[in-house]
Amino acid sequence: QVQLVESGGGLVQAGGSLRLSCGVSGSMFGIKSFDWYRQAPGKQRELVATISTGGTTNYGDFVKGRFTISRDNAKNTLYLQMNSLKPEDTAVYYCHVTISVYVGYWGQGTQVTVSS
Repeated sequence: QVQLVESGGGLVQAGGSLRLSCGVSGSMFGIKSFDWYRQAPGKQRELVATISTGGTTNYGDFVKGRFTISRDNAKNTLYLQMNSLKPEDTAVYYCHVTISVYVGYWGQGTQVTVSS
C-alpha cells in the first residue's frame, strides 16, 4: 500500500509559477514510476509528467518545456515545478505511482487555478 499526499496548489496569475509537492509513504516495492496527472472540469484525466525509478522523465505535449518533474529520494517527495502557467492549466492535479499497467495509487488531488 502506498499513500500519497499532494500540496502546493492554489491561485496564480497567468505567467506565474507554482511548485506542487507529493509526499510518498508506505511500501515502495515494485514502483515503476512516479507521475503527475491533471483533470480539468468536463475533461478526461491526462498525464502531465512522469519520472521512472531510473530517473527518465516524460511530459505531455502541452507542457512544452514549462514544467519540470523531479524527485527527492531522501525526503520521499515528488515535485512538479510549473512555470509560465496558462489559464488552460487550471485543473485538479493528482500525484500517482505506477506499479504495473493495472495497479497504481492516487493522491487526493490539489487544485491549481490560473487566472487570466
